[in-house]
Amino acid sequence: MKNLIQRTITGILFVTIIVGCLLYNPLSFGILFACITALTIREFATLVNKKEDIKVNRMITMTGGSYLFFAFMGYCLHLYDEKIFIPYLMIWMYIIIRELYLKQSNPVNNWAYSMMSQLYIALPFALLNVLAYHTDPSQNSVQYNPIIPLAVFIFIWMNDTGAYCVGITCGRHRLFKRISPKKSWEGSIGGGILAVTTSVVMARFCPFMSLGAWIGFALVVVVFGTWGDLMESLLKRQLGIKDSGSILPGHGGWLDRFDSALMAIPAATVYLYTLRLF
Repeated sequence: MKNLIQRTITGILFVTIIVGCLLYNPLSFGILFACITALTIREFATLVNKKEDIKVNRMITMTGGSYLFFAFMGYCLHLYDEKIFIPYLMIWMYIIIRELYLKQSNPVNNWAYSMMSQLYIALPFALLNVLAYHTDPSQNSVQYNPIIPLAVFIFIWMNDTGAYCVGITCGRHRLFKRISPKKSWEGSIGGGILAVTTSVVMARFCPFMSLGAWIGFALVVVVFGTWGDLMESLLKRQLGIKDSGSILPGHGGWLDRFDSALMAIPAATVYLYTLRLF
């Protein structure tokens, strides 16, 4: 009972902070997710560094991830051109070159996990800027629309809620027993239905996309969010841990909270850009 109360309070605070910072203004959105990017990379580096022969530089990878987020933000706002990414490329080169001089026992693993921290964590969070900022050709200006990135998280939360409620009551058939034995097909379907239902409501109050586009958006987030969840479960199995951390009481670590988003955000970006082509 105590754990349930703790989990509920943490969940409410977590959702309130994300929704509040997204809706308040672009600055609060940027600061929040730049910090989340750095903290998630730090947690990832801490976990992999516990494995033998792996030594990822937490400060460099955290700096690179945060810089990438702000670089995308500045580029999407048309404040800077593509030169803004040059310092980030220099960070990549530094990560590679430094291993030539450190004489570590397994530099290839260090390269692999350092680059993974950027591709798996930093890039998806940076793509939130692509979802949030849109150029208005008629006014030749950039508009901040927090509804689209917020919708990604809402669909993930609805999917998780539906999957938990349905799975715990009537889940029988395992979705991916080898990686996550608790997840069921029934739960996944229930979560998907709740997310799609939510997308219908959002289409009613946010008509800048059609009903069909909103439903497709929800389905993309649900499918790829589930894969993201399974990816993190596989990572934790490889590392021999149950939770990625304990920073969020009752909810584990940063990776545990954003595992679905790390796949859903890039997929949502591809989906929305595909819609613009037709």
